[in-house]
Amino acid sequence: MHKWIRQAAAALWAVGIAAGAGSAAGAATVHAAGNSASPATLAGRSAVIVSTVNLRDQPSLEGRFLTYLKQGSTVTILDQPTDYFYKIRTPEGRIGYASSLERYIRLLPPAAGDSPAPAEPASAFSAGQAGDAAARIEQVISAGMKYLGTPYEYGSSRSDTATFDCSDLVRQIFKEAASLTLPADSRAQGAWILSDSKAVSEIGGLKRGDLMFFMSYRGNSASAYAGIDKSAAVITHVAVYLGNGQMLHTYSKASGGVRVDTISASWTYRFLYGGSVIH
Repeated sequence: MHKWIRQAAAALWAVGIAAGAGSAAGAATVHAAGNSASPATLAGRSAVIVSTVNLRDQPSLEGRFLTYLKQGSTVTILDQPTDYFYKIRTPEGRIGYASSLERYIRLLPPAAGDSPAPAEPASAFSAGQAGDAAARIEQVISAGMKYLGTPYEYGSSRSDTATFDCSDLVRQIFKEAASLTLPADSRAQGAWILSDSKAVSEIGGLKRGDLMFFMSYRGNSASAYAGIDKSAAVITHVAVYLGNGQMLHTYSKASGGVRVDTISASWTYRFLYGGSVIH
């Protein structure tokens, strides 16, 4: 059996389909039924689960079963490592691999800003007109979304994108999408906001694309943070505010690397201040 037929059969068995996997005609049909989009345009695209399908930890039959992707749920495509599997992120932040067959998953039309034009070089942190600033911020966020699922590494190299810690991710996406080079660590980034921007002490006052700075975790209750002088607290984490109570960041290997999270109560208690890089 040719290698490409074996791959198609593996993809079919991975989603629990036994019939037709052994024939060349069946394999050819599988290949033709895939979603039509080049891998270069997939990162950050949304997709809907058409029929319940397995999520695995590897893009192959040998991949360990993680969970079911339920019919009707929406996921984010991170990559397509083979012709028959997508690397995806669930709304809960779980990363894995699922069949790319259209009978199981269908790509949604790209949203505005999914494939932004290259950012023009900037000579200053101010983008000038309000519309220019908003467009630049969307480019930065789009750059960040393409790194969803990238592994976390404390003290990651600032010279590549194989892994990120929180401040490395922030620095990379502003440099890549807006030609702005921020300081290399979260404390220095926080100091830059205090000196070059207007600090915001309430999450409700933040704008999309603002940086958010946090102190160390002490617990899930408000009492755990009672009496703390936040003006003297040490910054230990940075994230990008997305609006609607969500943030883009990375903070541990166990959490799956770069991810989008809802700002929970504990994150709210830890929040120190935020501010705009582009304004």
